[in-house]
Amino acid sequence: MAGCGLDFGTSNTTLGVGTADGARLLPLEASHATLPSALFFDFETNATSYGRAAIEAYVAGADGRLMRSIKSALGTDLIDADTALQARRISFRAVIAQFLGEVRRRAEETAGRPLDAVVHGRPVHFVDGDPAADAAAQTALEDIARSIGFHEVSFQYEPIAAALDYEQQVAREELALIADIGGGTSDFSIVRIGPERRRLAERADDILANDGIRVGGTDFDRDLSLAAVMPMLGYGSPMKRAGLLAPKGLFLDLATWSRINFLYTAKAQTELKRVHRESDRPDLIERLMDVVEERRGHALAMDVERAKIVLSGSARTALDLGWRDGGAPEVTADDLVQATGSLAGRIAARIGDCLRQAGTPAERIDAVFLTGGSTLLPHVRGAIVGLLPGAAVIEGDTFGSVGQGLSIEAGRRYGA
Repeated sequence: MAGCGLDFGTSNTTLGVGTADGARLLPLEASHATLPSALFFDFETNATSYGRAAIEAYVAGADGRLMRSIKSALGTDLIDADTALQARRISFRAVIAQFLGEVRRRAEETAGRPLDAVVHGRPVHFVDGDPAADAAAQTALEDIARSIGFHEVSFQYEPIAAALDYEQQVAREELALIADIGGGTSDFSIVRIGPERRRLAERADDILANDGIRVGGTDFDRDLSLAAVMPMLGYGSPMKRAGLLAPKGLFLDLATWSRINFLYTAKAQTELKRVHRESDRPDLIERLMDVVEERRGHALAMDVERAKIVLSGSARTALDLGWRDGGAPEVTADDLVQATGSLAGRIAARIGDCLRQAGTPAERIDAVFLTGGSTLLPHVRGAIVGLLPGAAVIEGDTFGSVGQGLSIEAGRRYGA
């Protein structure tokens, strides 16, 4: 039986295999080991593109529909709902299956053999504070994995997988806090690792704590968008009726990757027209209507995401909204911190919970291992390492550590 490790992420996906030397991530798009978790359904050709090709087709203006952050449907009612693709409808479950089926097909082509067993990564909590919904999310992902041809399906927590990757490079025993800040969730583990321990088949006693929170990179995108962009489209603007503001729901949908397409429904169009009629700033609402009519919601979200990434290393940047009237507003690193500081605070608070769960004082942590794209944001990084002032800070492969660890685990469970 040939096994693999699959990290299906909110923003990016990787798949790897165990080898005699550890693990190897397989290229999924040209030479790239990462495949953006995106699909584009082309209405003219009826073809579907994936990853970077999907995003490029959308940006080029092809007539179709882009879907990103599809993992976010797990643990919500969306997983059992469907959505329109021109004249037909498709379930979110089927969209995820189609994407992961393509990932498996590409990986098997590269590996040159069937891959029939998988260790799937999963966040510590798909859903915060709801064990039943959390279990339902894992069951849905397992059912999808089996539907695309995996005969054996097992799971590993994503931060534990990252710990397995980090453990390959340590020369002595350590107590490590693993912080995996992904696109949809932030996950943490406190783990004993070391050269001798990595030879053990059973590691349950080495895991002192697991915790997580449904906060990730797409939440930072949303909050930055609400602060810097949505006011230009009428967010917070007054209605003609005294004391009323434009409905928040429209702007929350436009600022949230997984909900953008809901604005393209007939119901949403009717609501937009009503808001325009009753708004005291119809000029702003007209901008919002233009964005929706031109199906440019994802392009707007990409502009915000790009600005967030630039601000991780620069003091300021301009949001490239050249396809809209209103120019290119400047956004600063301070704006990003002000808009998303509460999210960083929630991440730090959950790490505190993790330390208490382990019964471990912060000064006993030898190293903090960082992986996931949002660990590149200085205020997020500061919130994490500020709790552990004596720990060495280790940089993981930002987008590959979890997949590497899952591949190591797949080699152990199913053989290289």
